[in-house]
Amino acid sequence: MATFELYRRSTIGMCLTETLDEMVQNGTLSPELAIQVLVQFDKSMTEALESQVKSKVIIKGHLHTYRFCDNVWTFILQDASFKNEDSNEVVGRIKIVACDSKLLSQ
Repeated sequence: MATFELYRRSTIGMCLTETLDEMVQNGTLSPELAIQVLVQFDKSMTEALESQVKSKVIIKGHLHTYRFCDNVWTFILQDASFKNEDSNEVVGRIKIVACDSKLLSQ
């Protein structure tokens, strides 16, 4: 089973991983249960993003780099502009990682 670890690199994902590692090292939690928690975390984040996020954003910028590997797209934009209903923000450089959400449930 292929697992995308997109959310594990976020602040909450990294904190969860560190906490689970400490619990495994202390013997509080088995490694198998820690892995199950991480897999459930990926599924929960995917479901939350699909069902609860309703806003749309328009992103424009100069494409610096792009790649497609293992069904994951990575884009690096320079001078990117994010525009939604309320605001417009400009960022110097941003990395966007995207994959097909259908592949997360496999």
